[in-house]
Amino acid sequence: MEWLDEVDASGEPTGRVFERAYVHANGIRHRTSHVWIVRDRDGEKEILLQKRSMTKDSFPGDYDISSAGHIPAGSGFAESALRELKEELGLDAREEDLVMIDDLAISNELVFYGKPFRDSQISRVYYLQMDVEPDQLTLQQSEVDSVMWIGLEECIKRTKNGEFPCLFPDELKMLKDAFST
Repeated sequence: MEWLDEVDASGEPTGRVFERAYVHANGIRHRTSHVWIVRDRDGEKEILLQKRSMTKDSFPGDYDISSAGHIPAGSGFAESALRELKEELGLDAREEDLVMIDDLAISNELVFYGKPFRDSQISRVYYLQMDVEPDQLTLQQSEVDSVMWIGLEECIKRTKNGEFPCLFPDELKMLKDAFST
């Protein structure tokens, strides 16, 4: 069982802890870490997307952030981001390699497998500059079916067109803006 901290609007734990399925069934605010792996190719930013396993409880088979995950009760954002990179992609990184962009509040109500899925989260968004080929990664088969590189602008366009329903336009804008400053 996976236990998650309930958090307030600023992402601070309230002291209450709930099981993950209960959190999503009831829309309890919790924390996640999002890490975008980025590289420069032919004068443009590319991002690595992972294709979610068909067994995932939400967005099965859809393309998603390079690496993302829920933060277990008692853990922190960066610690969880590094753990997810290792578990999902087999990548070793250090906290100082992660560039924090900002926090993002996400809230949506969907249905997966005939059950309500109420997601209310505070996500800490990072990027990691790393030029790695897909065949150099060790994918966690229970989480990730495959990965692909895509131009950031192309990803933004395809997300707006509904091709990547797991991605959030606001988060992609945050990522793009991080490279414009």
